[in-house]
Amino acid sequence: MTRESAGVPGEDDGDSVVYDLDADCTAEDVEQNQPYLAEINGIVDYGVFVDLSESVSGLVHESVLDGTFAVGDELVVELETVRDNGDMAFEPAGVELDDETTVESVTHDYTLTGTDRLEGTIGEQIHLEGEVVQVKQTGGPTIFHVTDESGVVPCAAFEEAGVRAYPQVEVGDIVRVTGTPEHREGSVQIEVDGLSKLEGETAEEARERLEDALEARAEPHDIEPLIDWPAFEKLRDDLREVATLLRRTVLEGRPIRVRHHADGDGMCAAVPVQIALERFIAEVHEDENAPQHLIKRLPAKAPFYEMEDATRDLNFALEDREKHGQQLPLLLMLDNGSTAEDVPAYETLAHYDIPIVAVDHHHPDPDAVGDLLDAHVNPYLHDEDYRITTGMLCVELARMIFPEITDELRHVPAVAGISDRSKADAMDDYIDLAVEEGYDEDRLQDVSEALDYAAFWLRYNSGDQLIQDLLQIDSDEEERHRDLVSFFADRAGEEVDEQLDAAMAHLEHEDLDNGAHLYRIDVENYAHRFTYPAPGKTTGEIHDRKIEETGDPVITVGYGPDFAVLRSDGVRLDIPQMVSELEEEVPGGGVSGGGHLVVGSIKFVKGKREEVIDALVDKMEEAEIDEALSSAAPIDD
Repeated sequence: MTRESAGVPGEDDGDSVVYDLDADCTAEDVEQNQPYLAEINGIVDYGVFVDLSESVSGLVHESVLDGTFAVGDELVVELETVRDNGDMAFEPAGVELDDETTVESVTHDYTLTGTDRLEGTIGEQIHLEGEVVQVKQTGGPTIFHVTDESGVVPCAAFEEAGVRAYPQVEVGDIVRVTGTPEHREGSVQIEVDGLSKLEGETAEEARERLEDALEARAEPHDIEPLIDWPAFEKLRDDLREVATLLRRTVLEGRPIRVRHHADGDGMCAAVPVQIALERFIAEVHEDENAPQHLIKRLPAKAPFYEMEDATRDLNFALEDREKHGQQLPLLLMLDNGSTAEDVPAYETLAHYDIPIVAVDHHHPDPDAVGDLLDAHVNPYLHDEDYRITTGMLCVELARMIFPEITDELRHVPAVAGISDRSKADAMDDYIDLAVEEGYDEDRLQDVSEALDYAAFWLRYNSGDQLIQDLLQIDSDEEERHRDLVSFFADRAGEEVDEQLDAAMAHLEHEDLDNGAHLYRIDVENYAHRFTYPAPGKTTGEIHDRKIEETGDPVITVGYGPDFAVLRSDGVRLDIPQMVSELEEEVPGGGVSGGGHLVVGSIKFVKGKREEVIDALVDKMEEAEIDEALSSAAPIDD
């Protein structure tokens, strides 16, 4: 028996030709009066069941059979009839398989349907080629999520309840699906008739086609910034790189985990990006539940990515891969993630090849994190500084991802700037933009205070709907927004006043040789604990009051047993540099920390507190007075 190149039935009418259907051939490829190679897959009293391909099978009735058969035997059959319900009946073709028989392969001439055209093919059999991006086993069918040039669609294949269909197919394989699109719970799903894994040159051609389409669609939208700001232009290409990476991640069906600093600027950064990604996911994926499954946002209390957060994120990701067949996620760090303190957590994720992206405006350590990040946006990398807040950057990032969100975000950069006390030249323009949307400075200040208050009580929860209502993004409840912001802002103000009434009597003051006022407060012993405001916020509020009271350069230090939080106004404190020097100058002090040039936090071991604080004051006394500098961000708690 010889096997020749691919053929089509009817080309050779000789009795010695048998046609062998490729695995992905369908009933459309079967013609009357043609001999086909079949394999017996089951034997019953009334006949044998045969497979001609993965989706073509039927019965040969015992009345037309002669002899004995076993499962796995090959048999040459021809089509007898197709019943009304689609079942196929075959009969022996009268052709013997011997050395004189030529077996020619039959391939299917496919017209592929893209995921963008599924609505027009509901109830009709279609063919789809794409890459498997998720395999989820349910109590019933196996759900293969397949991405092609235009989107991602779930394909339901049923073997038997809870049994993995097509076990040879894994995430990353290029497949050809034959099936029928149907509506299922508000989404379009393909009911699979046949699914085959492409190999060799066919797979490579399909992969190249998909890659070209994905690369084109991943390109971010070319939008004009909300305001004309030369400083921002330096970072535009870096933001486009991140937007491209995030859009591509969505198109690849990979989940995204967003971690952000738990403060006003962090939320102004994370929420617009989260919603832009959710809407892009909804546009790409046929599964209406995809946005809630593929993007998660969580706050981080520490000013760096802690090992506790990293191990928790990794554990959830591994569980999702095991339970739901998801790929491991991309980690997006916002308003955080630029320092050497992030390295251990990043290295943990690197063991699993999890991509990491950071958009931040804290003073970075690019030598430490550079090799661990797939993309990094930070104004310091372009000779700018913290006055360009992460929220300002991420509003533009969100617009590059999904520009239709623009009208909901015009007030957000001003909220971010006020939350971080930014003195950037662009603040006036951002506030003017917010005023056009009905947000005067008092309302912006209230939103900022409300976000800070909510973040404290949410702690490690994202509070998605609450934060969206406070920011009035993806929310049409204007009256509720105003009432909620007013309530939270008033509560925050009352609790700040109560805290400072207790703390101010314990404030220590001294005049430094450089002409600055130094104020110190033991926030561990002379401020209420475990309530709003936290030590960093308490220090910041004291600092702001002393600036207003004195009109002079002011430094404020709030300290506890093993930490200090710092704020300065009119004094050039290079806090990252100070931390580096203290690490060397106080042996055994366990000094670490960071922040901006004029705002930051320091940790140390409890037994070295007095030595660390004294050395810190000496450095403050030597700092240069620069009245152009103002505090620009809330303190890291």
